[in-house]
Amino acid sequence: MKVLEEKKKIKRKKIPKELIYEMRYGSPIYYRDYDKVLEGKKSLEEVMGSSKLQAWIISTILKFLIKTLDERKYKVLTNEAGFQWAPRSWRNLDIAIFERKKLLKEGINDKYAKTPPKVVIEIDTKADLRKYSNELISYQKEKTQDLLTAGVKKVIWYTTFDKKVMVAEKNKRWFITDWDDTIEIIDNIEINLAKLLKEEGIS
Repeated sequence: MKVLEEKKKIKRKKIPKELIYEMRYGSPIYYRDYDKVLEGKKSLEEVMGSSKLQAWIISTILKFLIKTLDERKYKVLTNEAGFQWAPRSWRNLDIAIFERKKLLKEGINDKYAKTPPKVVIEIDTKADLRKYSNELISYQKEKTQDLLTAGVKKVIWYTTFDKKVMVAEKNKRWFITDWDDTIEIIDNIEINLAKLLKEEGIS
């Protein structure tokens, strides 16, 4: 009974926009544990921050992309890059590979990108998943489909709890494989995350 009362109190409170992780057709997707911030049990920085493993993986993939991608053709954006894919709709992207010319044509300013990236790479998520029936699976499927529908060519999604990677392309068969499998990112550039992490002393 007490738990229900606490939840009702949280619903009655105005949730600060800083706790909104993403927006889908005007419906907010909050940061994981946003309610604990409202209760004063966690700080905003705690729910917005990445784990050491998540941050390390992002750094490792970025280093690989910077070394292998043609920087005259592509621009890699990170740090939860915002992508506005529909009215009152935006998604945060861990790593996004854009065509440089298209991004420059849109203009570089303080707004979210509207040009769809060619490839999006996600590592876990900071989203609150409790409203989804199968939690991560449902959220992952929804976000991936939104991105593909918006014009993203490929979505690559790594999950740390099971060391799996999902690869999704529009009008192609989505598949899930292991971290130690080699997958193509773009332009025949392939990545093997397990191998890269092993080279850095992480198994």
